[in-house]
Amino acid sequence: MNRLLLSGSLLQRNAPRYTPAGLQALDLVIQHQSEVEQAGQPRQVSLEIKALAIGDITAKLAAMPLGSEARFAGFLASARNGRGWLFHVTEVEPVA
Repeated sequence: MNRLLLSGSLLQRNAPRYTPAGLQALDLVIQHQSEVEQAGQPRQVSLEIKALAIGDITAKLAAMPLGSEARFAGFLASARNGRGWLFHVTEVEPVA
């Protein structure tokens, strides 16, 4: 199963574009910070991940102010250039 759930803030959002199939797409950067336990020890985790949203969800993400906290869900795939990963966001739930 390839499913990623990540809480974080919307750090960057590029201008909307369209896929060759005519679907609206948004390139994003999501920032996450938390503390997790690893091998019985607390560990601070901080990351920025490139993300992509395609289709109807783009309207919801386009309306979110930068810096908004949310829970993002989707899947990981190889980036277009084959270097690294890209988080494909399929669901977003703003956190109040």
